[in-house]
Amino acid sequence: MKNSFPVFALLSFLFLIFFSTCKPANTPDSASKKQSYLDFSTPGKVQMAGIQMVDLKEGYKVWTKRFGNSPMKVLLLHGGPALTHEYMECFESFFPQANIEFYHYDQLGSYRSDQPEDDKLWTIDRFVEEVEQVRKQLGLNKDNFFLAGNSWGGILAMEYALKYQQHLKGLLVFNMTADFGKYEAYNSMLRKELPQTLIDTFEYYENKGDFHNPRYQDLVFEKYYTKHICKLDVWPEPVMRSFKHVNQHVYEYMQGPSEFVPGGILKGWSVWDDLKTLTVPTLMVGAKYDTMNPAEMEEMSKLVQNGQYLYCPNGSHLAMWDDQEIFMKGVIDFIHGVHGVGD
Repeated sequence: MKNSFPVFALLSFLFLIFFSTCKPANTPDSASKKQSYLDFSTPGKVQMAGIQMVDLKEGYKVWTKRFGNSPMKVLLLHGGPALTHEYMECFESFFPQANIEFYHYDQLGSYRSDQPEDDKLWTIDRFVEEVEQVRKQLGLNKDNFFLAGNSWGGILAMEYALKYQQHLKGLLVFNMTADFGKYEAYNSMLRKELPQTLIDTFEYYENKGDFHNPRYQDLVFEKYYTKHICKLDVWPEPVMRSFKHVNQHVYEYMQGPSEFVPGGILKGWSVWDDLKTLTVPTLMVGAKYDTMNPAEMEEMSKLVQNGQYLYCPNGSHLAMWDDQEIFMKGVIDFIHGVHGVGD
């Protein structure tokens, strides 16, 4: 018994030291950081969950929705053309924990934005100027502005950067080559891997121009999209919702009537030889099962002057969904690295 007090005193001393140097997860510092992230608003007296309709010079409005308050700000550009932000809602499960402010955005012609019936509006140059107008009205600048685009959104992001990289902190291109002809060639190669009987069936409908035939569309989805667009057994509800809300006319006008028959205004598009002029930090993302050749995106990361490459070995065109852990970690690490988080 005579040694019990010294032992107890020593244990008490060690206990106090341990807990004085270890902070619980919900410390005042972490709570303050969380509160700061949630302290965001949009212009006007009435708050609408971060939603802001941005006025365009053409007289139309486009829909944006802000999440968070942070010195790192990402504007997300959806694909299609004329899909919606909805399939990019997965970022809501990752960016807040990484203290990244981000903006969903439906481009003109898309579901929550104005949808004028004027084909003169559906040009790459006009969409680039639309993004610039959105940037200005959201208050994004070279000290905080990351632009991230998937598929057609990747085309738009590259075109924007080639004209306005002085406004960018960083550029992220998800699953998009810089040359539409290269996309056509790779897509054609993937198609040839399908059974000949299936190819014959595709050609039957395509030769008749019957691209909207439910049988043709079902086969393209079941036999191709599930292999190369999204490999998950059950497609996530936000992805299905986005496909449901596509503006089919704008999609076909710009992309063509089918993934297999590209023939819209994007045919012949290329900025491959212009990538060398990009100095802004850039992340190119490729995936093994993508409709785009991942080797091309790796090469693109070397063509820009300050590039990085992220490879998703289990992913397809929507690697943000079917190779989510690798995709999101790589994207967040890039943004943090460019912004100097942890330095």
